[in-house]
Amino acid sequence: MSSVTSSAAEQHRAAPGDRRWLILVIVAIAQLMVVLDATIVNIALPSAQRALGFPNSDRQWVVTAYALAFGSLLLVGGRLGDMFNRKWVFITGLAGFAIASAIAGAAGSFVILVTARALQGLFGALLAPSALGTLVSTFQDPRERGRAFGVFGSVAAGGGGIGLILGGVLTQYLSWRYCLYVNLLFAAIAVAGALVYIRSSRPAARPRMDWPGTVLACAGLFLIVFGFSRAETAGWTDPLTLGSLVLGPVLLAGFVLAEQRSSHPLLPLRVLVDRARGGSYVALFISGIAIFGTFLFLTYYLQLIKGESPLTTGLLFLPMIGCILISSNLASIVLLPRVGPRVLIAAGMLLGTGGMVYLTQVSVNSSYVSGVLPALLILGLGFGMIFAPGINTATAGVRREDSGVASALVNTVQQVGGSIGTSALSTIALTATASYLAAHRASSLAPAIAATHGYTVAFAISAGLLGLGFILAIVLLPSKRRLAELRTAAATAPARAAPGVAPRPTRPVPVPAQAAEPGFEAIPVALCSCSPVVTRGAG
Repeated sequence: MSSVTSSAAEQHRAAPGDRRWLILVIVAIAQLMVVLDATIVNIALPSAQRALGFPNSDRQWVVTAYALAFGSLLLVGGRLGDMFNRKWVFITGLAGFAIASAIAGAAGSFVILVTARALQGLFGALLAPSALGTLVSTFQDPRERGRAFGVFGSVAAGGGGIGLILGGVLTQYLSWRYCLYVNLLFAAIAVAGALVYIRSSRPAARPRMDWPGTVLACAGLFLIVFGFSRAETAGWTDPLTLGSLVLGPVLLAGFVLAEQRSSHPLLPLRVLVDRARGGSYVALFISGIAIFGTFLFLTYYLQLIKGESPLTTGLLFLPMIGCILISSNLASIVLLPRVGPRVLIAAGMLLGTGGMVYLTQVSVNSSYVSGVLPALLILGLGFGMIFAPGINTATAGVRREDSGVASALVNTVQQVGGSIGTSALSTIALTATASYLAAHRASSLAPAIAATHGYTVAFAISAGLLGLGFILAIVLLPSKRRLAELRTAAATAPARAAPGVAPRPTRPVPVPAQAAEPGFEAIPVALCSCSPVVTRGAG
């Protein structure tokens, strides 16, 4: 966060123990709402399609509209949190997300549903960084912070599994619309709690908005997410797909050039140039691709090949979610201070590679217990070892005035990675399925066998990506000592005031050695929140 009128230590003293943990509950509820919404909507989608009568070719836009708005506007949302009162940015994000959810739930047409989903993405991009910033400014003690982020990460990881189950129950026993209306309950609780317990903190010197950088970043990210999303249905050779995938990176390159010349950059390049942080962003990007692909194709396999219901499919993912919860908390609280991020993230990548390789062996006749469950357990442990240490390292040493965009960037790389994983791996799997089916038409089981073959090809590619992540983790990520240096630098460096504005004086606060924490820590919004649930015959 940018420099504020009260020092970090004063903020800490202003929040008694009871208030701090209540704030954690409030922020966790907001996080749960955002994460849970994705899986609930995926489960509700087939029922919504039948109710509103839109074709299969349009179905993806209910998901893509949210991803486009959320992924392209996260950096802007992070900067707005740095510019204004974070409490009210947080409340605005909650209220806007709830209103958009109500509009989507009451939608009488496909156009209204998609528009409301885009509004959800917009307010989600505003809500996510401000929620993380609120948590960081509340917990200053290193031990409390470790516990708080362990809880917050568990909510982020477990929200996807809760969404699978809750969405199945609501859709089956009430209506698909209640999968969207349920957000109003979460938002109302979080807004009431924020009004009572979260204190306001205004920037001492409000930074300006970098409008050229904002336009270039939003447009570039939008085109990349759109291009990969369109490739899933229109193919890679479609002119609009190719144009988006070419122009998007060009605009992001222009964004980098603009940031070098801007006096108030949207994303200060100093956030990225450190090798440790850059390596962490790469690790989070790769893991985002892999986990999105895992949920996608295992969901297809369990429902289309093994014939499981949506609710049962959600329950079958719970062992993986449980392992992520255990591994994430263990890595964040116990192991990271002892062994450092390089060892943890490399080990997580190696476990992820092994889990994906195991999944390449599944067949039409594989049982869940022997063919899927061991891989889910291994992947859960591996992803938990990647997420918390990766996010900690990605934000270690970041200046307070850069922490909002640093938080948003963590979510952005995972969102873009997830979009690429979903679209690219889907296209590859469909191509492999078609090729296999063309060569093996004799058996009545050929369609199921061909589809499973396509899934295993996608698992193999994910295994290769995680293997590359293992190598990059060893080469790029810092040791335990280097991470401690980044934390110390962040804890002792003064925040910069905006050019031409003298910072307000604050009392000097000594920073104890044990409090040398990174300038910001974040938990990704999209952890485990991208599992599409399909039904047989849905096309």
